[in-house]
Amino acid sequence: MYKIYINETLLILAAQSEVRVPEKNDESDIIARYGGKRKTLLNYIDLAEKTSVYKTITIYSPNIKKLRKDFQSLFKIVKAAGGLVINDKSKALLIHRRGFWDLPKGKMELNEKKKESALREVMEETGVKNLVIEKKLITTYHTYRNIHKKRVLKKTFWYLMSAKKQELVPQIEEGIKRAVWKDLDVFMDNKPKIFRNIKDILTHYKEINQAAET
Repeated sequence: MYKIYINETLLILAAQSEVRVPEKNDESDIIARYGGKRKTLLNYIDLAEKTSVYKTITIYSPNIKKLRKDFQSLFKIVKAAGGLVINDKSKALLIHRRGFWDLPKGKMELNEKKKESALREVMEETGVKNLVIEKKLITTYHTYRNIHKKRVLKKTFWYLMSAKKQELVPQIEEGIKRAVWKDLDVFMDNKPKIFRNIKDILTHYKEINQAAET
């Protein structure tokens, strides 16, 4: 199963065995079987790009590899990496950019390894030093249009990192207004303005953290 965010609509590509088709669909969701024609995928992509009516669009197929390949063929693929940094006071490093709270990340450079890219981008965007990668978190996917109006699918590799509490320096030239340490529980309770894929990362971290404590 692959989760892709198009604006704030969640589009899911799934194997047929992973989907239970309800007798009556929720009006805020779409569940559809892929018949093998890429044009139908474009219709759903257009729908997600142009409206926020649907919360989730699920497309399933008995051949998930073909479905994924056909979907990706409609985009330019860009790979990126980033991190969720937790300091020695159990606070998380968050940035504020273009009106949204976010996590530091960026495009991978040519021949750069995923972990190298994640460390470099986090340090460049926040000024944090002496970072250590603890483990891999999840991989997220979201789409956007580039300056040439072409569709781009960004695949971002996320890592859990640690560092000592320190002064942060936001990378202003990248549109970052603030880089701060925050208590995640308090932060999430305040219902911040964040993208759904970033919320997925924070939720995943909280779940694995809770599982480790039990």
